[in-house]
Amino acid sequence: MLKIGWIGTGVMGKSMCQRLLDAGYSINVYNRTKDKAEELIDQGATYCNSPKEIAKTCDIVFTIVGFVKDVEQVYFGEDGLFSAPKKGQIFCDMTTTSPTLSKKIFEKGKEVGVSTLDAPVSGGDIGAKNGTLSIMVGGEKETFNKMSEYFEILGKSYILEGPAGSGSHTKMANQITIAGTMGGVCEALLYGEKNNLDLTTLVNTIKSGAAGCWSLDNLAPRIINNNFDPGFYIDHFIKDMKIALDECKKLNLNLPTLKLVEQLYEKLQENGQGKLGTQALIIALRDLNKSKNKE
Repeated sequence: MLKIGWIGTGVMGKSMCQRLLDAGYSINVYNRTKDKAEELIDQGATYCNSPKEIAKTCDIVFTIVGFVKDVEQVYFGEDGLFSAPKKGQIFCDMTTTSPTLSKKIFEKGKEVGVSTLDAPVSGGDIGAKNGTLSIMVGGEKETFNKMSEYFEILGKSYILEGPAGSGSHTKMANQITIAGTMGGVCEALLYGEKNNLDLTTLVNTIKSGAAGCWSLDNLAPRIINNNFDPGFYIDHFIKDMKIALDECKKLNLNLPTLKLVEQLYEKLQENGQGKLGTQALIIALRDLNKSKNKE
């Protein structure tokens, strides 16, 4: 059996890695903060002290870290994966990151004989735990086929979108959609609240019609219960939206809804609420309406 390396044991990565452990795979794991990998170590994962050590000991390496700079460090840093590559390895980055960086990783892999995929995911903490993620993949078909047995464990769907960078571009489209739907869900709940509707009944009614969406099913109940624990951090979502907006600049593309939602989330971040879940957008909308009422 091939040795698997896993880098990144945050909200998503920990559950995803756990699923591979539960399926019987032998896994070496690394995280900048070792404490966040302790549960996986207790379940049988072997801890490594750097991405370089992971590269030296593993045939396939998954990465899912926080920010673009973190991906850059994991792959190109002094102790990064590309400091000790082995021909025939596969590196699969599941971080939501810059399509430009995904292409850079692919080109470097070509140079040193390593196959790479950009394979960001959607489905939140629930999808990571239940293996129901949507996996959007960019790279070569042969590499994609080799990784399908692992994607099968991690997600309910995994689709090759095109060449390197295509998975990351698809994830940007996904995040643009989520920005709009998250705004719509929060505004609908705020509207219902102001009209004294029972919000649970409201959600159960409209989710069975044309308004139905993942955010309404999974995040609206959390909003109603004032549960703003992160399935996905605001800090990370702002990062994603900024990547999308940067790509839009390159294309001379104007997406006003995305810009507005990003600005609302930035207000929360400025107020020290960046570690809340994305459903906390309703807090920004409530604050906005308080300001309007004072005028």
